[in-house]
Amino acid sequence: MRTLSLSLAATLLFAATLSAEEVVPTARPVPLTRPEMKQLLEDMKSRKVRIPLPELTDADREALGERGGSYESRLRYHYMPAGEGSVFGGGSRGTRSGSGTATPTTASATPANRDFTRNADESMTLSYPFKTRLFWIVSRTNNCQYCLGHQEQKLSAAGMLEDEIAALDSHWERFPPAEQAAFAYARKLTYEPYNLNDGDIAALKEFYTPQQILEMTLSVAGNNAINRWKEGSGTPQSQDGGSFFRRGGAEVPANRALPIESFVTPTSAEFASATSKVVPVKRDEKTGEPTPTAVTIRSALESRGDVVAALATAKTRSPRLPMLSAEAARQALGENAPEGTLSNWMRLMAQFPNESRGRIRSLNAINDDRGDLSLLLKAQVSWIIARQDRAWYATGVVQRRLKELGQTDDQIFALDGDWQQFSEADRSLFRFAKHLAATPIALTDDDVAVALKQTGPRQVVQLINFVTSRAYFDRVTEAAGLPLE
Repeated sequence: MRTLSLSLAATLLFAATLSAEEVVPTARPVPLTRPEMKQLLEDMKSRKVRIPLPELTDADREALGERGGSYESRLRYHYMPAGEGSVFGGGSRGTRSGSGTATPTTASATPANRDFTRNADESMTLSYPFKTRLFWIVSRTNNCQYCLGHQEQKLSAAGMLEDEIAALDSHWERFPPAEQAAFAYARKLTYEPYNLNDGDIAALKEFYTPQQILEMTLSVAGNNAINRWKEGSGTPQSQDGGSFFRRGGAEVPANRALPIESFVTPTSAEFASATSKVVPVKRDEKTGEPTPTAVTIRSALESRGDVVAALATAKTRSPRLPMLSAEAARQALGENAPEGTLSNWMRLMAQFPNESRGRIRSLNAINDDRGDLSLLLKAQVSWIIARQDRAWYATGVVQRRLKELGQTDDQIFALDGDWQQFSEADRSLFRFAKHLAATPIALTDDDVAVALKQTGPRQVVQLINFVTSRAYFDRVTEAAGLPLE
């Protein structure tokens, strides 16, 4: 078995510390121990939803069928544009058109109905339990109780014992070095995508092929997107175990009945007081001990000159992960390949064509005029998110898009300022997107309430859906270190 490098081993288990950066206290305290985490998972079953829904009519019940009781399905039915699915959120099988008619979408048109931890492409080689463990790490880092609860169900169904799941939070040394490296990567890509560097990819190459690293990156980025849909919309924790316990294919562990009807189950003494080494926390200034105050950290934005220099560098850098040739990518994507030159991000993702076809459609939504969000607003939001993520490939792409929409450099860089020149409605959506994209629970109930008052539920739900794709795009393209065209 290979051993970890000293530098990697030293950073595997840690709680984030603060520096002279922008610190945004999050909306909900973070549970520091496993018993506290389990209690919050249970409490979130009665969470108050964030987006108001109209009264359910007989016509709605007929159109939605068994999905009529689903908060998420109704959000999409009432507020998403007709025919538009999402690769990342908890999608429904149809959306409501402007005339109030339910428009069905197929599974292929709405890949959100697939489980992201399952291999959708024959070229993928990472196992279901392994990618579910990564999803657990992502959801714990983001403090997303909805997704965390589902991963608890799935890991138990896949045969992991209670103490083995608990070790994901505080005892990574119990897992193989290869998994420890993957856990560290998943956590950093989730919380600190702006700090990802060549060394992070090099550390993974000790254990994984470049294609496996790409698969891992796509999976973790997708997990982050799902977290943002669930937290942005305020989706309550599932009341029951769903169907996850039937999917694992492994013997159900005797110490935890499935489905997990209550998350408040016994925790062994070894883990009862162990503090999480995964979730980012603020430490007490006097004692240095972790506190339940979760935080989002982003450095102050670079100057305009520094951005210009960074984009110039991005044009000449070598990718960290290989891309297909334009010809091979076009053949793999088939009818989903656009006319003209294929972008580098499409050549990267085309290595897993079955996984990527639907996602490419979603990522191209920045150029899609369906729905209530203007093309300009979507591009502005994309700039704001890419800038705070230091996603230079994404920043360069959206800069070109903004110029295509008639924006000058002065107007583009004004998005890095205080936004006072923009309307109250735009400012409310900018703030909403910025917080949701940085860390899902940085989005407060007040952020949501202000945006709803200034715009309305259709715009807010569509913005949540849009932010999921941008959070994904930033992480994939910058982890791969794609050169800007």
